[in-house]
Parts: sequence; C-alpha cells; structure tokens
Amino acid sequence: MTVRKTKIVAIEGIDGSGKTVQWELLQRRLIESGQTVETMSFPNYEGFFGSRCGDLLRGDVLRADQVDSRSLCLWYALDRWDRFKRFRDGASDFLLINRFALSNAVYQSIRPIDAGMPDNWDWVRQLEHGELGLPEPDLYVLMDVDPGRAQENVDQKDEREYVKGRDVYEAAHGLLARARARYLDIASRDTNIAVIRCMDEGTGQLRDREAIAGDVWRALADRGWVE
Repeated sequence: MTVRKTKIVAIEGIDGSGKTVQWELLQRRLIESGQTVETMSFPNYEGFFGSRCGDLLRGDVLRADQVDSRSLCLWYALDRWDRFKRFRDGASDFLLINRFALSNAVYQSIRPIDAGMPDNWDWVRQLEHGELGLPEPDLYVLMDVDPGRAQENVDQKDEREYVKGRDVYEAAHGLLARARARYLDIASRDTNIAVIRCMDEGTGQLRDREAIAGDVWRALADRGWVE
C-alpha cells in the first residue's frame, strides 16, 4: 500500500454552518505552526463541470432538486476529478478541502425526489474514490449547527458567484434539517468523521468561532498531526 505524504482534511456541514470560516482559520493556524498548506473548494464554479452544477443550483434549465440522484452525483464527482488532475501528493503537508464526497452523498439523498431511497454513501465512495481514483480524506471534519441558525446564516450571505439569494437547495423547505440528520447518521457509522458541536448546549446559541476552531485543531491533534 502506498503511504500518502499529504494529509487531506475535508471540512463539511450543512449550508450556513460556517465551513468556509473554519476552513480559512485552520489554514491560517497550520501555516503559523510551520506547515505547508494547499486548499481546494467545491464546487469549482469556474470549471466546466462545476459551472454545470451552478446552472442546476440556479435552476436555469433543469433544477438540481429534480434530477435523479446518481446522475447529479456524477456532475459533482467529475468537478472534483477535474481539479485533482493537478494534485501532487507531497507538494504540501496538508490539503484542506471545503466540501468533498461526503456532501455529495448527503445532498443527493435528502431531496423530496429522493424520498424512500436508501443512504447512498457507499455508492458515492465507490464512484469518487474507486472509479474516479480521487484520494479519500484522512479526516472529515463535520461542523454541526442547528438548521434554524444555519438558515439565518444562508440568508445573510452576499451575492455569490453562481447565484443571488438562495439556491434551489437552500430554498427547499426542511432540507437543512434532513441534511443535518443524514450527516450525523453517516458520522455515527464512520470513524473517519469528527463531529464538531458548534452550538452551546446551555444557551442554544452559536459558539464563538475561535472556540470552534480550537475543537477542529484538537481533532487533528488527536491523530498526532499537530501539537
């Protein structure tokens, strides 16, 4: 078995869970500790496959919530495959990814059109890591946020490169709650996923982002990657 030189950490969570903030904070702290870091964020809306994902999320012609699960999974998987053609193991100590295969499995399994369908995590892993040869993350870090608070964060977002306002997933009633439940269900069965509790159990409020970042750092320290 080939031992990978670059540690791959993927930040996950429902829309509005603070993934990008924690992805950036982790990058900064790793660099300050003397590590070299490469980053990726998906979808890549500037690429061919990622731009098609943006079209589907806007609902320009077809809507992402009306396409069958496995066909939609292919678009997101190919976006990552295209980006990873330029990845070189060992070029950096860490590769930090904002969304990866786990989000594909979650979001393409909790739409109304997917009702009654089984969890597709095993199928997505076979597609992305088996067939397309994408490296499996050494660790997924799952930001666990109350769906109501996450929706508030979504509605406060500025205009993004692929959509103004909510995309078709963000606008779907109850989708964030179903996504959170699916994330936690998969995490309960997969030891490669570290769940970071972002809500204060006493007050029900979102914890300070630096406190959350501390828990993310400890998830890496527990694996002996940082001190």
